[in-house]
Amino acid sequence: MSLEKQLERLTKAAYGKSIRACTDEQLYDCVLRLTKERMAEKPVIAGKKKVYYISMEFLIGKLLSNNLINLGIYEELAEILKKNGKELTAIEEAEPEPSLGNGGLGRLAACFLDSIATLGLPGDGIGLNYHFGLFKQVFRNKLQTAEKNDWIEKDSWLNKTGTTFEVCFGDKKVTSVLYDIDVIGYENGRNKLHLFDISSVDERLVKSGIDFDKTQIKKNLTLFLYPDDSDEDGNLLRIYQEYFLVSSGAQLIVRDLKEKGRDLHRMDKYVAIQINDTHPTLVIPELIRILTWEEGFTIDDAVKVVSRTCAYTNHTILAEALEKWPLSYIEKVVPQLVPIIKELSARVAKKYKEPKVQIIDGDKRVHMAHIDIHYGYSVNGVAAIHTDILKDTELHHFYEIYPDKFNNKTNGITFRRWLLSCNRELASLLSETIGDGYKKDAKELEKLLERADDRKVLDAIDDIKRRKKAALTAYVKEKEGIEIDPESVFDIQIKRLHEYKRQQMNALYIIHKYLEIKGGKKPVRPVTFIFGAKAAPAYVIAQDIIHLLLVLSEIVNKDPDVSPYMKVVMVENYNVSYAEKLIPACDISEQISLASKEASGTGNMKFMLNGAVTLGTSDGANVEIHELVGDDNIYIFGENSDVVIDHYAKADYVSKDYYKKSPVIREAVDFIVSKQALKAGRKENLERLYRELLNKDWFMTLLDLEDYIKVKDRMLADYEDREKWKRMMLVNIAKAGFFSSDRTIEEYNRNIWKL
Repeated sequence: MSLEKQLERLTKAAYGKSIRACTDEQLYDCVLRLTKERMAEKPVIAGKKKVYYISMEFLIGKLLSNNLINLGIYEELAEILKKNGKELTAIEEAEPEPSLGNGGLGRLAACFLDSIATLGLPGDGIGLNYHFGLFKQVFRNKLQTAEKNDWIEKDSWLNKTGTTFEVCFGDKKVTSVLYDIDVIGYENGRNKLHLFDISSVDERLVKSGIDFDKTQIKKNLTLFLYPDDSDEDGNLLRIYQEYFLVSSGAQLIVRDLKEKGRDLHRMDKYVAIQINDTHPTLVIPELIRILTWEEGFTIDDAVKVVSRTCAYTNHTILAEALEKWPLSYIEKVVPQLVPIIKELSARVAKKYKEPKVQIIDGDKRVHMAHIDIHYGYSVNGVAAIHTDILKDTELHHFYEIYPDKFNNKTNGITFRRWLLSCNRELASLLSETIGDGYKKDAKELEKLLERADDRKVLDAIDDIKRRKKAALTAYVKEKEGIEIDPESVFDIQIKRLHEYKRQQMNALYIIHKYLEIKGGKKPVRPVTFIFGAKAAPAYVIAQDIIHLLLVLSEIVNKDPDVSPYMKVVMVENYNVSYAEKLIPACDISEQISLASKEASGTGNMKFMLNGAVTLGTSDGANVEIHELVGDDNIYIFGENSDVVIDHYAKADYVSKDYYKKSPVIREAVDFIVSKQALKAGRKENLERLYRELLNKDWFMTLLDLEDYIKVKDRMLADYEDREKWKRMMLVNIAKAGFFSSDRTIEEYNRNIWKL
């Protein structure tokens, strides 16, 4: 049946209307069904061995356009709709965004599933079906407030499977219900994202905002991603969630193997389990429990086969993100795992005396990453510098024991979403200029370098950027009520709000620039500073930074002397859909983490692919971007990771020293508690942030602030050399091919999974 007839059949059956007569919402419903029907026709990707990518979050974003592109029917459907007086882009707006992830970790997992399917590898995701996800961010009185993000509709990408499992906790039992979302590869077959829910979930438990009774496990288990863990009940709920995820996943994997008649003693020949950060670590003792308690294995045999099956990806060197749970908490939630964890710990203690490699430490805390490293067969970092830091410092004692386990897999992004879907104009230009080969082999983008001096191509890239900036201008006006100048420089920083990501440094630059303009020093061209980020509800300083940004937005945007030259925008409820509009419009990509703290970053890759130029520290994947594009096509500032690590080792960084000796730093920091700022904001929040910068500054904002100001000013001056800037845009696009998640997944498969 033709695509048009198929859609007409669906609109008639559902609404008794023609395509032309349907509303955009009704058409979205019918196009969703059409897409799911087409996806179901695709063969499931099969093979002797399969990878299960287990992650606490999958930030999949809206799926309609991505699935239509991967099915190869986007253009045809757009034409059919246009013929009937409809726009596919308007219909896409009706789709709710699945709230199944938060930041880079979850977005990476989503890109990886796309690439696994695109490469024709058998591989499924395993996650949880959160009803309200992280939270919906709403700004009130210049403060972040959190509301539930209700995204699940009667008709969605979720498919009921009828599969259930029992998951037992210490004092209760729940029924795990499996939903699947089909994952279609680009011009390839189909894998699945398995999402587990509980049959007894009760959305009515959430009374106001995102507050709910954290002790009602049978009702709350799948309501929220990363519930507030600032108290014991929150910590226990995290462990309940993590065990629910891994027990459901482990039971599914064992069931699949048994249904295929596989010998569980040779599990590693048929299965690879990739543990995405430490949240799913309990899959290791849980698999050992299932094999010993239910399948008759000896503990030795179970430990051996599980250790050959599980691999671990480390995403951070931040201590706060390397989970350490009190043993007493695990005893409360899953007492059945405690004897196994103690046995695993005893085996390590018998072999190695070094305290830093023990699983259960002297304070009776269980180190999740240590379980992964001792009882997995691979440990990978996610950028070259990050992996080196793991080997040399953070995990050095483990590297000495297991040098062969450690490897690097630099992160990547799927070009299907971050170019073909969100910047169709640029994708079309690339196809006209270098052919379609880059869609399957991103390295072919390098062909663009042959046109680096072609005025016509350079102007076309610049023209697309201007159109994307105009589109974003209209969108920001509609969503945020703020008028911005599409001819201004768009300086964008979008990522999770955390002190090490240094949004506070960018804020201090804005203060510096504001004071310069008030003093009569006007910029050549206006600058628009755009931020997007959510702060964890329990992260007080991060929320204070949001408050400062919203205060600056009011001060700057309402000042008649300054607003013609600069604007500040903090977009509300930043998510994948907003990113798809912000990234193609960006001129300056802010990647300003404290060197040594950003494991990788993937926003930096999305920005460069869309022709933005990076302003960043020598950290994470910025280092590899720098190597690829060269000194002339990136702006690097600040101390390097060696200097930062040395400061931490010696504990000799004192932020107040920088404040005292630099009038520029002092003026910017003092503005936070100036009469003007306090009039616009809240004394409590602004004074707390001021004290933090002066007395702690854990992530050394003041260390690099003067260099940041100097390099950013140079970058803004260089923007006026339009020919030079256009060439930088082209080089960044051309060199982005290395950062395809297809390349990353090929490396995972070649070196770790061996599917």
